Amino acid sequence: MLARDPSPSPLPDERATVAPARGNESYMALVWRRLQRSWTGMAGLWLVVLLLVMATFAEFLAPMDPKATDVGFAPPQVPVFHDKDGNFTARPRVYALADSADLDPVTFQPIVGPDYDHPRLLGFFVEGAPYKLFGLIPSSLHFFASTDGQPVHFLGTDKFGRDVLSRAIHGSRVSLMIALTVVFIITVIGTTVGMVSGYFGGRFDVWMQRFVDLVLAFPQLPLYLALTTLIPVTAPTNVFLAFVIIVMSALGWAQMSREVRGKTLALARIEYVRAAMAVGATDRRIIMQHIFPNVMSHVIVAVTLAIPTVVLLESFLGFLGFAVKPPLISWGLMLQDTATYSVIGTYPWILSPVGFVLVTVFAFNALGDGLRDAVDPY
Repeated sequence: MLARDPSPSPLPDERATVAPARGNESYMALVWRRLQRSWTGMAGLWLVVLLLVMATFAEFLAPMDPKATDVGFAPPQVPVFHDKDGNFTARPRVYALADSADLDPVTFQPIVGPDYDHPRLLGFFVEGAPYKLFGLIPSSLHFFASTDGQPVHFLGTDKFGRDVLSRAIHGSRVSLMIALTVVFIITVIGTTVGMVSGYFGGRFDVWMQRFVDLVLAFPQLPLYLALTTLIPVTAPTNVFLAFVIIVMSALGWAQMSREVRGKTLALARIEYVRAAMAVGATDRRIIMQHIFPNVMSHVIVAVTLAIPTVVLLESFLGFLGFAVKPPLISWGLMLQDTATYSVIGTYPWILSPVGFVLVTVFAFNALGDGLRDAVDPY
């Protein structure tokens, strides 16, 4: 008599639901697979990519030369799909403003209205203002503009008649460049100081943390304003921009180092780190091979959350006139035109750079939040 196998055989439906083995996945593959489940994280990722593309190809995407002047404080021109008689047209067009023969009964000024007799047709990949892509490649091709090269202002103009949309697109390059450079310097200094201080500990850690406390204790905003006023107005724009980056970086690395130090203190007591010490591994090898990869997930999330802070800080300092100086263009510098309530109430479209700042802050915050959830389980 044959012995009966005590383990029951799986039912047919149970065998059908067994998932195929995925094999060994890398850390980045696990994080990416989990990040894809977060729609806010993916939305932030795509917005960040679009912002970087916009900043890289600003000359091509801007419909006009950001320094070209036209009618001051002209309202936005909205693309329409109809002619002056109201008939539908497949090709979008805008109607420029023109003075009519009628006078306003109160101010006796010519009434300004759309010029329906001279529409400006719009198209993709059309010729316009010449430029040099990346400062090297001469071109005059623009992504979306008028087909005849006439001025088009989708977001209106500022007080000097410069196109707001083109200036905002070009301003993204300076604003994002400042934010990415500052965060890169903060990350390198903060991560290095935090790991070294937390790993070695002892008297070195005590004195280093007192210095970090001193940096954190500074009132940053008054110090920003005081340091940026040290450079004369006649200084070259590159020097002024570099000084602003150095000032922001010098006051921003301390918080990152404090966070990395806390992670390093916990990692230095884990068994595999102690085992590496026992077998005679050098301090440099232990820091780079065991501690640095484990704090990297926290650093990545901290970077995505620090970039919006720097963007907001640059916009605020630029609004006050302490960040970027002309002829450079940034979102904060463009917001200087909104300093008076009367201007905002009469010409509200000059607040358009605020929308770019909001989108940038949301994109990086959403990406950072999605990355935080993605790296937590691993």
